[in-house]
Amino acid sequence: MKKVLITGAGGSIGCHMLKKVLTDTKWNVVITDSFKVDHKGSFDRVSAILEQHPKQAHRVSRIVHDLTAPFSEREAAQLSDVDYIINLASLSDVQDSIDNPVPFVTNNVAIVLNMLELARSIKPEAFIQFSTDEVYGCDEPNGTGHKEWSVIKPSNPYSASKAMQEDVAIAYWRSYGVPVIITNTMNQFGEMQSGSKYPVKIQKAIEAGEKVTVHCLADGSMGSRFYIHSESSAESVIFILQHTKPTLHQAGHDDLPDRYNVVGDERIDNLQLAKMIAGLMGKELDYEMVNFHDTNPGHDSHYGLDGSKLHDLGFRPSKTLPELMKRTIDWQSKNPDWIK
Repeated sequence: MKKVLITGAGGSIGCHMLKKVLTDTKWNVVITDSFKVDHKGSFDRVSAILEQHPKQAHRVSRIVHDLTAPFSEREAAQLSDVDYIINLASLSDVQDSIDNPVPFVTNNVAIVLNMLELARSIKPEAFIQFSTDEVYGCDEPNGTGHKEWSVIKPSNPYSASKAMQEDVAIAYWRSYGVPVIITNTMNQFGEMQSGSKYPVKIQKAIEAGEKVTVHCLADGSMGSRFYIHSESSAESVIFILQHTKPTLHQAGHDDLPDRYNVVGDERIDNLQLAKMIAGLMGKELDYEMVNFHDTNPGHDSHYGLDGSKLHDLGFRPSKTLPELMKRTIDWQSKNPDWIK
């Protein structure tokens, strides 16, 4: 029986990763999170998943640990039989990183160093470094999206910290044989997401009868994204672990580890997203356009990835963007405390 370690399991992506591992595999799971307020992980998310799947709870064990510090020998011994590491843990708010860059960046770099040091010690079969589309910087408004290994051009301290995590992981892949696989994933949404994220803010404004702020440029053009539910992101990681084996560095060769882009159904702009959410709620959208990006250069207007590599391997999310957005909206309406 395989055993997987999920870091950042108390986050809004990590809890969906835990759920999909429990429902789609027979793997045993170790979850770790600091559950500190400033790290944004919440044990309530983990509890909610375990309450939904009580018959699977026996497969889950937990280590409460701040990943900016190394694992103790006792903790490392508990993890010595882990087959897969899925490293999700990171601070991930662009504006927070702009407002307070130094602790933000040092936090994310310390996390990946300590996780890779653990991997050096326990030698898992695969180490997933979960990263973001944002490392590539801004895409063209109607571009085809960045391919794997396009030029890295981060625009803000958050995306720079994720690029740093990738670089350190590549160095450990080459120097120490850590079986690294990098995934770059588009903008997330899903149940139990932070109330500061844009899809949640749209729903809250509509429910309160307030105007929805739609960010644009001076010419009125809007930013765009490929939104993807965190459940679909989790499915992609499980697919990669079940259908591929990590490429290992060949000494003397100028090679690279495996990398996969994880992309949503379609590119939509900010107004299209707001209209979709309003429509799924059965409400009229009241909105105002606000020139945002010209005065906030650290926020990219367009993100896009080319997902053909993973698509060609046979990966398809089990559900579409509209049905997952509808499910998320309905869940958040019934659980308003989560999005306050």
